[in-house]
Amino acid sequence: MTAPRAWLIWTIGIFAYLVAVSQRTSFGVVGIEATERFHAGASAISFFTVLQLLVYAGLQIPVGLLVDRFGSRAMIAGGAVLMGLGQLQLAFADSIPGGVAGRVLVGAGDAMTFISVIRLIPLWFAPARVPLVTQLTGMSGQLGQLFSVVPFAFVLHSSGWTPAFLMLAGMSGLALVLVLVLLQDVPPGTPRPQAHQGLRATGASLARAWRQPGTRLGLWSHFTIQFSGTVFAMTWGYPFLISAQGLDAGTVAGLMALYVAAAMAVGPFIGRFVSRHPLRRSTMVLLIAAATAAAWAAVLLTPGRSPLWLLAGLVVVLAIGGPGSMIGFDFARTFNPAHRIGTATGIVNVGGFIAALVAIFLIGLVLDILHASGFSNGALYGLEPFRIALSVHFLLLGFGVAAMLVCRRKVRRQMAAQGIHVPPLLRTLAEQRRASLAQRRQGSRPPADD
Repeated sequence: MTAPRAWLIWTIGIFAYLVAVSQRTSFGVVGIEATERFHAGASAISFFTVLQLLVYAGLQIPVGLLVDRFGSRAMIAGGAVLMGLGQLQLAFADSIPGGVAGRVLVGAGDAMTFISVIRLIPLWFAPARVPLVTQLTGMSGQLGQLFSVVPFAFVLHSSGWTPAFLMLAGMSGLALVLVLVLLQDVPPGTPRPQAHQGLRATGASLARAWRQPGTRLGLWSHFTIQFSGTVFAMTWGYPFLISAQGLDAGTVAGLMALYVAAAMAVGPFIGRFVSRHPLRRSTMVLLIAAATAAAWAAVLLTPGRSPLWLLAGLVVVLAIGGPGSMIGFDFARTFNPAHRIGTATGIVNVGGFIAALVAIFLIGLVLDILHASGFSNGALYGLEPFRIALSVHFLLLGFGVAAMLVCRRKVRRQMAAQGIHVPPLLRTLAEQRRASLAQRRQGSRPPADD
């Protein structure tokens, strides 16, 4: 296997993932148009986003099992087909049931893509490079979000609903062709990971992945630091900044652009840290969780409206949670054999999206209760109601940190029982890194096994 071939495979996977993210976020810019097209209120239109997250989260573990069985190529291609069909359905749908059917297909195809791309990385790259390449994979999703905000929105407003969604369907078709023609599951000459056969063996694989404390540590890491930024970017951030903080639309757009830029900028640094300090991964997650709690506390406890610099600081900290949550997938990779990586990754990926759904629901519930009780003085999205409702973040952050600490103790006990102690392991990893650097300088590279 040559390095250029590995990067080509990764690039094809990245393009498919970028397309998936653009499909996922496309509905976020069509709120007004969707209200008119489907003759529905805002609450009915918001159901599309909640449904999409439910489908995505609900399919993570089944998709993880399937990608271990059939490989990344088949799953990414299948995801492209489903997303293309979903966008075709949306292009011509003029009722809520028709639109919902389209979003279900898009959510299902999106769910099949990310895990499949992540599974390719340890099969094509040396272990020392996997954390950085994983972070670069996550960064590509931000580019997909920008595509839905700029080119898709331009076509929507200039040419109309149907051409815009047909363009997205065409992107899925292009991704499908590239995957079928160029993508391979494993390097030439490398045996495919053993796939489990039968429902009993599949269930046993899932149970083993769950019983592995490292998998659960990855799940709770993803749960703890991914959800807050997702909630902010997809639902409650905009009304909080506009209605509660009194910012104008242009300033809010600038803060959202800062969110994307910060997430893309910090990803490589986290990847390098994980690569160089693999035994400090959970510490990094805990530090990000603490920073998230501190940033929310500073904003919510500030008398009156927060200054712009403080809100910008909150946005940057929340953005760090996205690439930081990718550390959870590194736990799944290092604590599971190659034939179970997809299953373990699916388990981990459930965490942040379940937490986001819970947070979205609880924040809305608290706002409704305060509004009904008269506390908000008729202002559903006022500053004081938001102070209370957004405090939900602290409950989920605390729960996630507690679960992380429990799993981390189990991981360390498991390592000690296997005779793995931190100082010798650190010396071994340092020696491996020095050998890898020496081989690269000589024009060769270490074997790409896990």
